[in-house]
Amino acid sequence: MSTALTLLAVDQQQLPEDVGKSGPLGLLLIVVLLIAVLFLGRSMGRHLKRVPRSFDPADQVPDTPAELIDTPDRDPGEELLDTLRRAPLAIEPPREDDGRPYRS
Repeated sequence: MSTALTLLAVDQQQLPEDVGKSGPLGLLLIVVLLIAVLFLGRSMGRHLKRVPRSFDPADQVPDTPAELIDTPDRDPGEELLDTLRRAPLAIEPPREDDGRPYRS
């Protein structure tokens, strides 16, 4: 019986008139957002037309004449090894004033 009374009480409660209805401000906001999306879509389409079809280096024109010359490919790390060979030693033995290695 309490269930029936609860259902009867819920049926008799009335919601305010504006619940579930959107106002003119909501409609205006939706229209403005749709217009903004249309403008952004057109802008993106224009930008995508400017993008090249491929980013391969073969499609690019060399900037300098030096880039036209084919250089032999080097093994990975070859440049680093050359740099290390030319670099001075990190730890050198102590030297005397005249430049000869120090001997005890």
